[in-house]
Amino acid sequence: MLKASLRSFWRVRGLSHQVAKKRMTTDQTENSMHETHSREVVVANEQGLHARPADLVAREAQRWESRIEFVGKAQRVDGKSILDLLTLAAEEGTRLVVEATGPDASEALDAIGSLFEQKFALNEENTRRHTNKTKQEKQISSDSAGINTAACEGAAGRNTNS
Repeated sequence: MLKASLRSFWRVRGLSHQVAKKRMTTDQTENSMHETHSREVVVANEQGLHARPADLVAREAQRWESRIEFVGKAQRVDGKSILDLLTLAAEEGTRLVVEATGPDASEALDAIGSLFEQKFALNEENTRRHTNKTKQEKQISSDSAGINTAACEGAAGRNTNS
């Protein structure tokens, strides 16, 4: 019964049972060829792993092909997801294990480890660029707010005159 339902499952998706089985075997072989590397990091930032550092870590992890996971007290999360990283609630002094599995695992661990070692500090150029971008976003936001306020006031004026 189970074999018949699996065959129909794969047939609906346009694959024969043998092709699907071969694909699964190939995927398992490719994954087993990559070793898992791990490294312990310590959150040394006074504010802990809050939104900005979690964003930096997730963006760095996304640059790599390897699967990257963080292991906390009793939790394993995807290192490429800012929301998953925030669920660790890692305060200053928290020890985390970073695991990477894939072709570029050791390079990914080095890059992510350096973020923790530098306390997520941005270099001067990145800091200037981030500050300028924030100022531009605030200006655009205030300009949009002014346009929206004027449009609302005009609409309100038309409604009271009717």
